[in-house]
Amino acid sequence: MSKERTTWRSERLGRDISLVRWGEEGAPVLFFPTAAADAEEVERFKLVHVLGEMLEARRIKLYSIDSVAGQAWLKEDNSSGVAAAVQNRFDAAIYHEVVPAIRKDCNDDSIEVIATGPSIGAFNALAVTTRHPDVFRAAICMSGTYDLSKFIEGEVTDDYYHSSPLHFLPGLSPDGDHVKSLRERFVVLAHGEGNYEDPAESWKVETVLGRLSIPNRVDSWGPEYHHDWPTWREMLPKYLDEVLG
Repeated sequence: MSKERTTWRSERLGRDISLVRWGEEGAPVLFFPTAAADAEEVERFKLVHVLGEMLEARRIKLYSIDSVAGQAWLKEDNSSGVAAAVQNRFDAAIYHEVVPAIRKDCNDDSIEVIATGPSIGAFNALAVTTRHPDVFRAAICMSGTYDLSKFIEGEVTDDYYHSSPLHFLPGLSPDGDHVKSLRERFVVLAHGEGNYEDPAESWKVETVLGRLSIPNRVDSWGPEYHHDWPTWREMLPKYLDEVLG
């Protein structure tokens, strides 16, 4: 199984970002790390290992990106205006830089991407899928934190509104083209009920998606599953197998 790391200067973000890829062929899966982690967190915590069979069988190519927006939310300036503005620039970099890089690597200019991640990574997976259903086919969201207002200081700004699915989705027209496109997509909202898990976060998203008839499912894994990597190592292979059919 091959591994390749690419780093470039993103003018949208004003900093270097890295994209790491494991595997040679298959459906592209973009992993968003937790909190303020880097692109190789997914390997250090053995998620690449548990996906080894899928990678070796060439069912998937796994990509992971630095959590630039998470760094702003948790480590840098978390005022609502600054952190949410970084989130929106991060989203633009994903759409205009990362997705084209993935498509070039896959030799397919129209291939669709599966988004996934745990914790704040789940927020990013949900956000890119609901903002860009033209390129993301599904979101596998694990132990998600979807209301980031708990991390910010100050009032909710326009940047925050447009970066947060819980805020911008209710404002969309049910008859608009964007929502119609989202009805062709699928969102999994999985969580445990153990330490540091917050099942209510998944149900907030389900309510918003359900009102717009956007296909989704909430799965609870019970009290023995905590907000930690052992949980996500069990979840991700199962849901990728389901989404891939």
